[in-house]
Amino acid sequence: MNIKRSIVLRVRVVFILVALAACAIPYKIAVVQFKEGEKWIAKAEQVNFQYRQVPATRGNIYAADGSLLATSLPFYRVAIDPTIAKDSKFKAGIDSLARNLSAFYKDKSATAYKRMINDARLDKKRYLILNRKQIGYQDMQKMTQWPIFREGRLGGGVIFEKVEKRYRPFNSLASRTVGFLNEDEYGAGLEYSFNGHLRGKDGKALFQRLAGGVWKPVFDAEDIKPENGLDVFTTLDVNIQDVAETALRRQLTDRDAAFGSVIVMEVKTGHIKAMSNLQKNKSGVGYSESYNYAVGDIGSTEPGSTFKLLSMLALLEENKVSLEEKIETGNGAHRFYNQTMYDAKHGGYGTITIREAFEKSSNVAISKLVDMHFGSSPSKFMAYLDKVGLAEPFKLQLAGEGKPFFKKPGSKSWYGTSLPWISIGYESKLNPIHTLALYNAVANNGVMMKPMFVRGVGQGNQLKETYEPEVIRKSIASEKTIKQLQELLEGVVVRGTAKNILNPNYKIAGKTGTAQKIVNGRYVETYYTSFAGYFPADRPKYSMIVVIDSPKGIAAYGGDVSAPVFKEIADRIYSLDLELNPVNQSKIFFAENDYSKIPYIKAGKGEELQEIFEHLGIKAKTPSAEDWVRPTIAEEKVNFQINNTERSVVPDVSGMPLRDALFILENKGIKVNYNGRGRVLEQSLTPGTQLTPNTTINLVLG
Repeated sequence: MNIKRSIVLRVRVVFILVALAACAIPYKIAVVQFKEGEKWIAKAEQVNFQYRQVPATRGNIYAADGSLLATSLPFYRVAIDPTIAKDSKFKAGIDSLARNLSAFYKDKSATAYKRMINDARLDKKRYLILNRKQIGYQDMQKMTQWPIFREGRLGGGVIFEKVEKRYRPFNSLASRTVGFLNEDEYGAGLEYSFNGHLRGKDGKALFQRLAGGVWKPVFDAEDIKPENGLDVFTTLDVNIQDVAETALRRQLTDRDAAFGSVIVMEVKTGHIKAMSNLQKNKSGVGYSESYNYAVGDIGSTEPGSTFKLLSMLALLEENKVSLEEKIETGNGAHRFYNQTMYDAKHGGYGTITIREAFEKSSNVAISKLVDMHFGSSPSKFMAYLDKVGLAEPFKLQLAGEGKPFFKKPGSKSWYGTSLPWISIGYESKLNPIHTLALYNAVANNGVMMKPMFVRGVGQGNQLKETYEPEVIRKSIASEKTIKQLQELLEGVVVRGTAKNILNPNYKIAGKTGTAQKIVNGRYVETYYTSFAGYFPADRPKYSMIVVIDSPKGIAAYGGDVSAPVFKEIADRIYSLDLELNPVNQSKIFFAENDYSKIPYIKAGKGEELQEIFEHLGIKAKTPSAEDWVRPTIAEEKVNFQINNTERSVVPDVSGMPLRDALFILENKGIKVNYNGRGRVLEQSLTPGTQLTPNTTINLVLG
């Protein structure tokens, strides 16, 4: 009896518990739905909707003349919300749309595209990427006219997602100076150094998360528009840059050198007009820009004999020597403690004047003079590094500047031989840009200018921030010393180690440099060659340094390797600069069959030719600044005939400078081979010929 009652009681308890559980579930549902409903709705919205960053348009980088060095071009990824279009529009347009997509992308058949869009519409997918290939602005405009797409985003569901890419109109020209920026916002050059100005301020927009982790933009009133970045206006001159790179590349190739650098600076302002850094490719074939040896740490090296300019400055400032005083160099060898100093000339120079010692770059003479007059007080000599502004970095506008290195008297690394070796450019490290600043100061009558790459930032034609030329030292030496240094540098080119670059049309002043390379702690018969100077020597406008590392072949010295590159670049700049080379009317090439005062100019950029005619005071009908033109002459007036380069045919580049011809042809995807110098005389493909993929054209220049 007790057992039966116990069983009944247990059964009743189970029924009660089941009943209570049954009541608890609806109660919990009610609590979640009504009491905590807003909390979970907000949670769901947070998961499926987010305000995400919308990148700002990056600012442009311009050359000094307004030429575009880097810009951001819009590209688009095409997607669609296939549920948006009305049935009538969708059915009427899907076949044509599929055919257009197939013909454009050439990766799927029209049937495959139609099936993909139909399936997504049936599955009520709100976002479908039609193809991951990015398209340009012109193609995007064409697509907006296609069936369904022409109804727009709200009527047809088409989504053009903008993706910006960095584009350089001049391709690799000044590529390391312009620089780059990767996804982690690390890079080099101006792109990296001025990233804070260029990048702008990102905006925010509402995005919806769809299946597959894809985020679709959703229009929302609270979207924050991005603020576009500022433009950077550089000091670079594309014409000088082109000349510098071409000359450097040719010599590096001829000499099978490891790398080389060229810097061209404007004397009065410190504006860098060109900077090229070319290194042999890993494949061993060709050269490209992969590191800024002119500015960076790796480029810091023993400068060699170009440093003798500072040694002479210290000797002259201390009134220790006169230029006509004589010095004995003997047979070209002199012992300092446990080491022997040698001259490059076997057998030495014997007894020569100090002027001749500098012009012939005698190591023995310069090191003996410095040791004789500063050996008991080396700190006094080393103090001149600070006096001229070479002891510390310049804090350039480009990030990554190398730091000058000089031993300090009294330190553990200082030996009895340190001062003589430092006096001729060894046991120290300088970047080419630091050496150039010293030579520029001598050209600038003692005023040392800070090298500058950027003159301002702004938007459009309006500068919001300008950078004025900056003086590092008001005077690096007395007026008398500067005049003597100028004489010495001119003498190097007239009578000394660089007399091979003497030009009868204008004067060059400068100094050769040759430093033996250190390999595994020992000096070897491999050289770092250089030439630093300025021109025209009697009215300096430009200073320049050329360095070439490890050239092959005989006579691998600064005067044989780097100086000729200096001359080639200087000659081209001198011929291009109207201020340096005033127009001589008797030497103008006149138009064929027309011997009026109108010069014969073949072809080029409209705005550039217009500027030439205005400078000469010749009437000319102004073309569009963006047109490539050919001048024609009628009644002593110049008219411009537009040279159509926009069509998908081979353009006519005859008569154009190589720079313009390359710009036009390479932007059409044409591979260019060329021989010679000057303007285009012949082109292998007939103008007007239809372009085909992988087209190659050969140009003859003269």
